[in-house]
Amino acid sequence: MRKFKTESKKLLDLMINSIYTNKEIFLRELISNASDAVDKLNFKSLTDDSMHVDQGDLAIRVSFDRDARTITVSDNGIGMTAEELEKNLGTIAHSGSQEFKAENAEHQGDAVDIIGQFGVGFYSAFMVAKRVRVVSRAYGQDEAHAWESDGLEGYTIEPGERAEHGTDVILTLRDNEPAKPTQPGEPAEPGENYDRFLSEWTLKDLIKRYSNYVRYPIQMMVTKTREKPKPEDAGDDYQPEYEEYQELETINSMTPIWKKRSDDVSQEDYNEFYKSTFHDFEDPARTISFHAEGTLEYDALLFIPGRAPFDLYSKDYEKGLALYSSNVMIMEKCADLLPDYYNFVRGVVDSEDVSLNISRETLQHDRQLHAIARRIEKKITSELEAMRDDDRAAYETFFENFGRGLKFGIYNSYGAKAAELGDLLLFWSAKEQKLVTLAEYAAAMPEGQKAIYYAAGDDRERLAKMPVVTGVLARGYDVLLCTQDVDEFTFQAMREYVARDMPKVYEDEAAREAAAKAVADGAEPELEDRHLELKNVATGDLDLATEDEKKQAEEATKEHGDLFAAMKEALGDRVEKVTVSSRLVGEDEAPACITTEGPLSLEMEKVLKRGPEAEVAGLPKTQRVLELNAQHPVFQKLVAAQEAGETEKLGRYAGLLYDQALLVEGILPEDPVAFATNVCALM
Repeated sequence: MRKFKTESKKLLDLMINSIYTNKEIFLRELISNASDAVDKLNFKSLTDDSMHVDQGDLAIRVSFDRDARTITVSDNGIGMTAEELEKNLGTIAHSGSQEFKAENAEHQGDAVDIIGQFGVGFYSAFMVAKRVRVVSRAYGQDEAHAWESDGLEGYTIEPGERAEHGTDVILTLRDNEPAKPTQPGEPAEPGENYDRFLSEWTLKDLIKRYSNYVRYPIQMMVTKTREKPKPEDAGDDYQPEYEEYQELETINSMTPIWKKRSDDVSQEDYNEFYKSTFHDFEDPARTISFHAEGTLEYDALLFIPGRAPFDLYSKDYEKGLALYSSNVMIMEKCADLLPDYYNFVRGVVDSEDVSLNISRETLQHDRQLHAIARRIEKKITSELEAMRDDDRAAYETFFENFGRGLKFGIYNSYGAKAAELGDLLLFWSAKEQKLVTLAEYAAAMPEGQKAIYYAAGDDRERLAKMPVVTGVLARGYDVLLCTQDVDEFTFQAMREYVARDMPKVYEDEAAREAAAKAVADGAEPELEDRHLELKNVATGDLDLATEDEKKQAEEATKEHGDLFAAMKEALGDRVEKVTVSSRLVGEDEAPACITTEGPLSLEMEKVLKRGPEAEVAGLPKTQRVLELNAQHPVFQKLVAAQEAGETEKLGRYAGLLYDQALLVEGILPEDPVAFATNVCALM
């Protein structure tokens, strides 16, 4: 027996037990080696006129013997001599494929597509095999040789038999391992069932999953069923009989759809590939296919689904694109190729330039992955913008399915992604009664409006009737009605929206008149980027009141200071203060409303209370303000009660108005019994 070269036992043990995390990739590695062998022969035949190879006959064959517990991967490639078996298989981490690429670097082009790099893929066979036998006959040689090893100490090389050039790799599978007992009371460690690889279905599945786009046919004898011929003497009650038979079938597709020119592929073909590959029954909403050149060369085929998968927002959902290198799948879902807010996108990226690690399961250089991911992100954003502008109905359907993720993208990035994602958002316009973008909202604003107004809640119809909303609408300003729990958090992360190319606002009348004259004389109107604050109509001072309304509010505040103090005392720490409202200014409007001071609104407080940390001590609370409509008849009742010294009655009024305002906000009174008592007492 010959010993492995290098620190064989330790290195081989590392190859078998440490480098690879998934035993089933052994077939991918052996098929990749076979493809390289066929590619070498094909390339040599193109550069050497003395070699005569029929390219139509080049193929890879996979077979298994359940009784002998063997799996065989065969090719009719260039084969190996005894010396090459010694050099390539006896020296761990010596890559014959890499050496071949280096020797023929100046001649290579599309004619050769070598996969191997590290010279360790072959040894992955020992993850599942207790013995590996390689029988190979080099092209142009009359003799074959057999390399055999148990993957422990060494190997043997002896004469072998093979009818033609090429290589057979024969794996004798390990014995099944039973479950291993652990500590008492703990579940046993699962065993290993190697028999699962002795299955036609399993081998076909592994070929399709990992090697479906290897450029040469991968063939297997598969079992099929056919109806037997009807006997001539069969009676009328004859029932058809069926028989099984074996047929050689090509398992892989060979030519990946993403390598084809998009002009040569119909949308129906893309749809069929998407549905069969990603197990969806609906056509994709959009298909994005492109080829990138430069420092990194790669092909990408991306799909925006037509519907959201049922588990999209669950913790078990896995994002990512399938990553291929030289048509061999490296990772089924490479999460680093997609940002979280585009986690719904499915597709494939194929590049020969990415630097794979030794197991070919991940990448060595993250910067390469990041460069591809940035390009993909821009492509997706561009496609969504085109859908928004060219097919609004389709985009609104898309946004209904996936809009929450875009909003989370802004929130989770603390607003850093607002510029990229902000223009993709849609919100319901209370004024227009339809979904609008922030840009469309800004374009429709009346002159002088300096902010974008929104209201947050769980029901659009209820929001539209809230006093804080109707008050803003009455002044001619639109309000965005936000009904998803992430909406307000998104707006707070954004802080402002930059409306591009808006008509310029002039500070004084003279400048305005000069600009109007210039436009009348044929000049283009001046445009500017306007920074619009995002304001919740239920928080802070909106500064919408006219000078007369502000003056009336100030006078009412001074005149009825004692009333407000008494109501604040009656309400206690439920409110920060009681004040005259500048939002509610008409007799027909609500008598009171609840607003908040500070960054936390009532809706955000409701969302936090529904979250997993609701029971945590110190959960922030809103700073509530009870605003009174000084022009409402109820206000006069309050004034009369205060002047008459009816402290108890005033307290009931204050509690009733506060609870009523909460109900309008969709919040139950803190003490429903007290609310009912106050209603009855004042009837």
